[in-house]
Amino acid sequence: MADGVSERVSEGAPEGEWSRAPLWEGLRAYGLIVAMWIRSTMAYRASFAMTAFGNFAATGFDFVAILLMFSHVDRLGGYSLPEVAFLYGAAGASFGLADLAFGSMDRLGRRVRDGTLDTLLVRPAPVLAQVAADRFALRRLGRITQGLLVLGYALVTLDIAWTPLKVAMIPMMILSGAAIFAAVFVAGGAFQFWAQDAAEVQNSFTYGGTTLLQYPPTVFAKDLVRGVTFVVPLAFVNWMPALYVMGREDPLGLPEWAAFLPPVVAVGCCALAGLAWRVGLRAYRSTGS
Repeated sequence: MADGVSERVSEGAPEGEWSRAPLWEGLRAYGLIVAMWIRSTMAYRASFAMTAFGNFAATGFDFVAILLMFSHVDRLGGYSLPEVAFLYGAAGASFGLADLAFGSMDRLGRRVRDGTLDTLLVRPAPVLAQVAADRFALRRLGRITQGLLVLGYALVTLDIAWTPLKVAMIPMMILSGAAIFAAVFVAGGAFQFWAQDAAEVQNSFTYGGTTLLQYPPTVFAKDLVRGVTFVVPLAFVNWMPALYVMGREDPLGLPEWAAFLPPVVAVGCCALAGLAWRVGLRAYRSTGS
């Protein structure tokens, strides 16, 4: 079986056909798998409610830590509590959406090690859709809810000179940020085709990245800010658009129009992640068992 799977993947027999499947086919497969897991989850509604609330409360402790900081200081890196809450809420909501949709990607290394990825290769559905939707965890809605609540508090509290452009910037920021995080999930999953024990490396960019973005860029060294702007462009998740909405200057001195680049950056990141996924999947040679 291993040789057969290897030939399919390397020569592109059905794998090439499946990987080039229309977008709607992948979305349809993803939706069917997600619907199956949602039905399974909602069969035990009390358990779902408790785990969702637990997810909500656990992520809320991060903001409690920020509140404790502001009980001792008036500003953090020159930012007030509502401004930090704005950054926190936007990063949390964006990451929560990506985690809900692609959070299962960190299990890919385990599938590669135990050979269960082979079962996905022989199914008539895109492998990426199957891996992303595997064990879809609806409880992750708790993180999204918590992030949106903090963001709502910030928007009500902040004194912002609202314009139609700034209003449109809020949903654009959250959706573009979710797409950037989703690309990081997929790229991290692709890396696990070679480094099968790399889930923690992936988590350092996903979970670690969202923790980084919850704080103002002014509290970090400029070299780090440059790294998450020009190398792994997580700064476009919330820092760049949020600074524009709040009327803050960019610490790197980038022009104002850079705040409108998150959709462009998201498309570029998704394209690169998709390419990395295709290369990684073609390089897969099964476990040999």
